Amino acid sequence: MAESPDSCPVCGTDVPSGAKACPECGADENTGWSEHARYDALGIPDEDDFDYNEFVEREFRGRTPKRKFRWLWLAVAVLVLIVFALEFGCD
Repeated sequence: MAESPDSCPVCGTDVPSGAKACPECGADENTGWSEHARYDALGIPDEDDFDYNEFVEREFRGRTPKRKFRWLWLAVAVLVLIVFALEFGCD
């Protein structure tokens, strides 16, 4: 087993002694702590660059998400209220 470096050569984060992978970018001994495991190569947006409204528009293409079984959940809620009313209202 290769010894983990004190700091990740990919992202510079401190690596705990005996770690099998960098806790920040995921570079590990199998990739030789290589550039192939870089965080920015994964396509994950930085928190500062993330635009939620653009994400929703891209995912739903202007459509609003459908709410499935809305009537079923309403019926279940009414049924639960009736059961509670009968159980606690009969005393």
